[in-house]
Amino acid sequence: MKRTWIHHAIIVNEGRRFAGSVVIEGEKIQEVIEGDGAPAAVCDEQIDAQGCFLLPGVIDDHVHFRDPGLTHKADMATETAAAAAGGVTSFMDMPNCNPQTTTLEALENKFKDAATKCIVNYSFYFGATNNNADQLKTLDKTHVCGVKLFMGASTGNMLVDRMEALKKIFSEAGMLIATHCEDQQIIRENTERFKQQYGEDLDISFHPLIRSEEACYHSSALAVQLAKETGARLHILHISTARELGLLEDRPLHEKKITAEACVSHLMFCDEDYAQFGARIKCNPSIKTKADRDALRKALTTNLIDVIATDHAPHLLSEKEGGALKAVSGMPTLQFSLVSIYELVHEGILSIEQLVQKMCHAPAQLYQISQRGFIRPGYQADLVLLNPHKEWTVTTDCIESKCGWSPMEGRTFHAQVEKTFVNGTAVYENGKVNKAHRGQALRFER
Repeated sequence: MKRTWIHHAIIVNEGRRFAGSVVIEGEKIQEVIEGDGAPAAVCDEQIDAQGCFLLPGVIDDHVHFRDPGLTHKADMATETAAAAAGGVTSFMDMPNCNPQTTTLEALENKFKDAATKCIVNYSFYFGATNNNADQLKTLDKTHVCGVKLFMGASTGNMLVDRMEALKKIFSEAGMLIATHCEDQQIIRENTERFKQQYGEDLDISFHPLIRSEEACYHSSALAVQLAKETGARLHILHISTARELGLLEDRPLHEKKITAEACVSHLMFCDEDYAQFGARIKCNPSIKTKADRDALRKALTTNLIDVIATDHAPHLLSEKEGGALKAVSGMPTLQFSLVSIYELVHEGILSIEQLVQKMCHAPAQLYQISQRGFIRPGYQADLVLLNPHKEWTVTTDCIESKCGWSPMEGRTFHAQVEKTFVNGTAVYENGKVNKAHRGQALRFER
């Protein structure tokens, strides 16, 4: 088997940073060497990582790759190319495609399709509906990352709004339930009130007023209540308000059954940015105030927020035209997630160790992913070389996502992904993606 020696790196792993090197043999990490030590045996390839951080591959627990059925704007091949270019080595994809992933057949078809298309590692959520709770017990917990529950309507309209169905899902899922929390009744009432006052074509600035703090908090509070009543394993996706943080506990991940995610969109933007970016930053839940954004950033330094993800959701720019009610919600951010959060490190808001905890270690722990998320001998060699000394600006020509745009265009970053390894193979280097590589289905130790 091929042996690769990555040396002169600054390794960031399990709360530490240290000078050292890593030996990859085949698909796995063979050695982690602290200091200037040499490998136990001769290596076929040497990579000088002088000045770079060597990190575990980023694990994104929240993406929408639009495959199948919506592939005019994204598909598994193009979006995993974006992942590879951004240092993301594993992803978990949502069920609101076409057909929706709400049957065992649709779920297995996605896994089969992924095996022929995905450059990085993959898993898929099973979508809960008002009528399919009986199927939850049949899911293979070692194969499926979790159950996705829309407690608020978003792209694909998979809203579960019957209390009887919600209670059954929380009681019988038997695995992690990942929730989109927005109260649909509050959203409807806000929409009608603003339309009566300001007309049918509401400006984008109304989006965070329609999909308001109250709508988020009310729904998240209900999810927490149901989880506590049933003992369910709840993971609240894309927390967007400071108020919701009061529902969470500042305790180590392994002590909690209720966890939370923050997304790049809510960490990098605030409502003041609608004036510049318009509907390009329209997403559900909406981007809220600067105070909300700053509270989320602060929560990353505690155990209130457990993971950072993207909610990567590509649309064509033509679909993003219009205001609060006409433009579709969602934005592509996957390729730039690691370098975006590194900006918080650059600004002194986070440490690089905290970044690795929230983007690499915690997703692996939270989902109980087998042999990934850490730099350890015997683990799969999913690794990223990040150069923290390379300033660069995002241009359209570097975007790998099929939709061809990003709200990060024109933004200058202070770190750049140099190489991404998936299962021991360099899938991104010298600015190019190895599109012939195929990732593996994630396995879960449950």
